[in-house]
Amino acid sequence: MPTSKHVIGITGLMSSGKGTAAHYLKEKYGASTYTFSTMLKDVLSRFYLDHTRDALVKTSEFIRGTFGEDIMAKTMAKDVESDPSPLIVVEGIRRNADIEYLKKIPGFQMVEIVADPEIRYQRLIQRTEKADDQSKTYEQFLEDHKRSTEVSILEVAKHADISIDNNGDEQSLQRQLDKLINT
Repeated sequence: MPTSKHVIGITGLMSSGKGTAAHYLKEKYGASTYTFSTMLKDVLSRFYLDHTRDALVKTSEFIRGTFGEDIMAKTMAKDVESDPSPLIVVEGIRRNADIEYLKKIPGFQMVEIVADPEIRYQRLIQRTEKADDQSKTYEQFLEDHKRSTEVSILEVAKHADISIDNNGDEQSLQRQLDKLINT
């Protein structure tokens, strides 16, 4: 049975523009959006803990280590499958287990967003997504790339159907996303 659902999975290293892309697709095209970090933030909030990068990584490692590498992927796939929206964006795919179930959904397309480290660092310290982002040094930023949640992205990116270069301005990113949706 053909599907009219288009599911875009987005991967990319920290501050590459995944959230900006998802927000744009939601605002312009009415996409439903999901992130793996939302599950983790829900857990941290329940315990009144800050949403620092370190806390998110530890929570992810604990949940996956306790309940299986694919527990969050299974949850995300069920959320996506039950969403009636014709356009769905899953942001923050970081592990191969994350795409194992998503790629089985008809209409799934994997997108990698790339940007140079210096550009990504400047974006990181200018935003307030994680509680500790603004105080991070460039050296700490590079050190974060050695964490399990970042190292695995390089392997996941090999599954991308398309790569979007986000070294330019936001309008350049938007043009590439429009092309993705309209082809």
